[in-house]
Amino acid sequence: MKLYLISLAAGLLVGVIYGVLNVRAPAPPVIALVGLLGILIGEQIVPFAKGALARQPLTTSLPRQTETRPTTDLGETRRPQDLSG
Repeated sequence: MKLYLISLAAGLLVGVIYGVLNVRAPAPPVIALVGLLGILIGEQIVPFAKGALARQPLTTSLPRQTETRPTTDLGETRRPQDLSG
């Protein structure tokens, strides 16, 4: 999720710079979005085709979260001023 937020922030920054400089984007927005959609679909076709040729079950190409992180019970969290009394 952090990567998506960084990507969005970078895009917003570039958009603001374009706006301040009064420069048009290099491609019309709809054409650019269609091109990006094509890139995303093309990325997904390769693992799908490899899996189909190897007759493996269909899965997504997103990495799985295998690392487990310890969680804390927030019900026991106290502020420093609460601990003194």
